[in-house]
Amino acid sequence: MAAPAKLKSLVDRMPDPDKRGTYANIDKEEVEKAVADIHKGGRDALLALIDMLVEPGQGNDIKPHYALHVLAVHVCRLKDGAPRAEFARTVASQLAGRPKGVQRFLIRQLQVAGGVEVAPALGKALLDPHLCEPAARALVAIREGAADGLRGALPKVKGACRLAIIQALGALADTKAVGTFRKAVDDGDPRIRLAAAWGLARVADADSAGTLLKAADSHKGWERIRYTEACFLLAENLMAAGNRAAATGIYTHLRDTRTKPSEGHVRNAAAGALAAAK
Repeated sequence: MAAPAKLKSLVDRMPDPDKRGTYANIDKEEVEKAVADIHKGGRDALLALIDMLVEPGQGNDIKPHYALHVLAVHVCRLKDGAPRAEFARTVASQLAGRPKGVQRFLIRQLQVAGGVEVAPALGKALLDPHLCEPAARALVAIREGAADGLRGALPKVKGACRLAIIQALGALADTKAVGTFRKAVDDGDPRIRLAAAWGLARVADADSAGTLLKAADSHKGWERIRYTEACFLLAENLMAAGNRAAATGIYTHLRDTRTKPSEGHVRNAAAGALAAAK
């Protein structure tokens, strides 16, 4: 779809970055007025704006990028939620078939303005290695309807995508992913192991205390430090949830097992937490 002359003139009113690539002098009123006029053009104007985007390195589309992002922010500020949802649905409908760089940018706008209405589209994007990470971040921002898509995609991906999804489920503190987290603590990839440990700590599942403590006890070096941090986080979340017994059990274990001088700070922290719990 060719961008009409009026749309091009509105996009041309977007600011140019300086030599450092930053926007130091922006006429905010001018930009917001132009973007509001673009929004008045409805779906057709939005589609034409998206058509002005190109793959990185294939042309100068800085101003269309800027306009689309400001438009995403604009629809979020409107009191009526319908324009935001319509914007998100339209953007999501344009993911398929676009260059990967354009798709990633569109997904970032869904991270800004998307809602439950685009969760299914983002769930499909999780299966694309080029789109998985931004799609997972967008789903975390959306939250509603996100966990189901993330859990559904997890068995179908591997590597960096698997890591991104486990991290996203942890960020959402998804209680239905507890079993997944527990299994992943024994994954062959240390990044996935640690992401799963963080997920268990975020969920605050008391039955996972033994899993995390075992992982912390059985590793050395950096992983031991990170697993121990996860144990502390789990204990803090359990205490906040009112499960004092489970929390003090973790603190007691850390206090009594970290006997080396190099781990004195862990022992002291656990002892301090126990004293505070009383």
